[in-house]
Amino acid sequence: MSDSENFSDILEVFDNPNTSRNFTIVHHCPEFTSVCPKTGQPDYGKIIFTYVPDKWCVELKSLKMYLQRFRNEGMFYEAVTNRIMDDFLAVVQPKSATVESQWTPRGGLHSNIIVQYPMPQA
Repeated sequence: MSDSENFSDILEVFDNPNTSRNFTIVHHCPEFTSVCPKTGQPDYGKIIFTYVPDKWCVELKSLKMYLQRFRNEGMFYEAVTNRIMDDFLAVVQPKSATVESQWTPRGGLHSNIIVQYPMPQA
């Protein structure tokens, strides 16, 4: 993915309907596809967004369109998951968030990548 491409431009938000209360939103996106940069083969996975909104909530159609932009991008699992979190944080600006990618098994291995904000204390 070139640095000049800004996939996050497609993400849209709407006003949080209840800023006086913390509540958790979970979005399951079960049809995520990217490309393995080593083999050129498609990688299939599920992306799960769990977040506590601040001022905004992510608009779902824009989230779907954003995730579809990755289907031809050659990126390792770890890079994809961190990139999605970076873009999500930049646009939605939640109080807290977790992005988890769960990848379809390949070669007997099943990988999950979990990125949290704020980062947990070590």
